[in-house]
Amino acid sequence: MDKAIEGFHDYVMNDVLGDVRGVTSKKMFGGYGIYKNGTIFALIVDNGELYFKVDEELKEKFKKAGSEPFVYTGHKTKKATEMPYWLLPEKVMEDPDELQEWVEDSVAVSKKSKK
Repeated sequence: MDKAIEGFHDYVMNDVLGDVRGVTSKKMFGGYGIYKNGTIFALIVDNGELYFKVDEELKEKFKKAGSEPFVYTGHKTKKATEMPYWLLPEKVMEDPDELQEWVEDSVAVSKKSKK
């Protein structure tokens, strides 16, 4: 795995999410899945960005904050597909109280989508 993404992963896990209880990560697809108490709620993708899981309602909150969706382009088809993950705004990364709220919102979306 690329050293830059390893460094970003360490920054996210230690500095950004370090105070959020129950957060772990697993390597996946050239990046990382981020979990809270076993529920995936975020991705660190290979370009070194942090995306949180959204539904239609939560997507609006991310749009208002100036966020953008994670778009995956298939290797074989070259078709772009918008995933249900949106870039976590930098201002949220820097505010522990707001970050906690956004984490909980994305965890709730992920749990709801499992049902």
